[in-house]
Amino acid sequence: MLSDVKKSNHKITLLPLIALIFYQVSGGPFGVEDSVRSGAGPLLSLLGFFIFPLIWSIPEALITAELATAFPHNGGYVIWISNAFGPFWGFQEGFWKWFSGVMDNALYPVLFLDYLKHSFPIFNQTIARFPALLCITVSLTYLNYRGLHIVGFSAVLLALFSLFPFLIMALLSIPHIKPTRWLVLDFNNVDWRGFFNTMFWNLNYWDKVSTLAGEVENPSKTFPKALMGGLVLVISSYLIPLLAGTGALRSSPSEWSDGYFAEVGMLIGGFWLKLWIQAAAAMSNMGLFEAEMSSDAFQLCGMSKMGMLPAVFASRSKYETPTVSILFSATGVIFLSWMSFQQILEFLNFLYAVGMLLEFAAFIRLRLKKPNLHRPFKVPLGTFWVAMLCLPPTLLLIFVMCLASLRTFFVSGAVIMMGFILYPILVQAKSKNWIPFEAEPPSLQSNGSEGCHSAASELVDQENKDVDLMVSSPFFNGEELSLIQSDSKPN
Repeated sequence: MLSDVKKSNHKITLLPLIALIFYQVSGGPFGVEDSVRSGAGPLLSLLGFFIFPLIWSIPEALITAELATAFPHNGGYVIWISNAFGPFWGFQEGFWKWFSGVMDNALYPVLFLDYLKHSFPIFNQTIARFPALLCITVSLTYLNYRGLHIVGFSAVLLALFSLFPFLIMALLSIPHIKPTRWLVLDFNNVDWRGFFNTMFWNLNYWDKVSTLAGEVENPSKTFPKALMGGLVLVISSYLIPLLAGTGALRSSPSEWSDGYFAEVGMLIGGFWLKLWIQAAAAMSNMGLFEAEMSSDAFQLCGMSKMGMLPAVFASRSKYETPTVSILFSATGVIFLSWMSFQQILEFLNFLYAVGMLLEFAAFIRLRLKKPNLHRPFKVPLGTFWVAMLCLPPTLLLIFVMCLASLRTFFVSGAVIMMGFILYPILVQAKSKNWIPFEAEPPSLQSNGSEGCHSAASELVDQENKDVDLMVSSPFFNGEELSLIQSDSKPN
């Protein structure tokens, strides 16, 4: 009984969840500077942060709210895809998204040093840069190991510290703002690939928080509120600093590269504001790293609980954190942190886009095949209109993928093939008992009461084709049949 109370105390509440969403998606305006440079002026950047949320962020947040409350378990989109298309595609989704997430996490130590090098040029040199990247990764991984509730409340404090200097910068910039500077655009010099990749990266990952659904207190009510709160916070954290910096200064678009907001702060407020923004960048990248690491680790933990990965990935420390999953994700970050910002950005965007196309398809399929699925939060649109809701972001995903370089196609194709090869190997390892797997994967759907599953809600609807598909997979045996969700409404 005491252990249950202790576990409940470690659940994530609304404010920490908003902060985690903020850091999984944004973390502040650090990294948006490239949108001004690649957009050949502030106009495209400002328009992008007004328009992109409408066609991308809002649909993704709404879909996440519906599916995360319908399936409030660790694993998130892996569970959604498994229920829609079977565990083979659920595993592929998990592998692509995990790999994309690890690549994303490799960016934050790089961005941290990019801000520091403006005051400490030694971090431009490999002899100092690589040891610094290693120390940052190890230190932040340890903090993640200490507990998700610590990460959540730390994210709240980090967000306040990281955003406050930009609020001050915006207030100081008001007397110097000239709105005509916002209209600058050199159309012939626009780097469309860089612009769309930067915009896409700064406004995606709304679904990542779903991998922590099992750790959230009262997810059916908390998730929708947290996603909407996070949406407002993210958009404001981009537009306010950009409006202030580009409106108050006459700097050339070519000067707007990673870390440039520190220089903007010095020009508007003085050296003290530059130092504060650099410190804020460091703190923000800590929050970004912690939020991403939590999502990646709990995703692997959820996949292990589903029987998709060996049982060791579900093992937890005394702090209730998945130790092996955290170490596995941290190792990937270390191996990828040698790459440049733009290289990592393009690779992870491509893999993320492939995974999101599958998520949109699963969302529509679950609406069609499981109309009676208990959805504590439901997007208030019929099936046809939710399909229309998914159309603009789908076209955007395809467009971003088409902009990728040939090298990105090859690298991403290799990662996708790796997932196809890894799946049958793990199936064989499970069937031959080469490696211990979870004996009884948990039920994959809530029946309306948070975390509880009555016997009635665990009966199998034999007439459901997608349930038959899941049962036929080697990841599910006859004993696990009763654990597959039913489509019946809760009593």
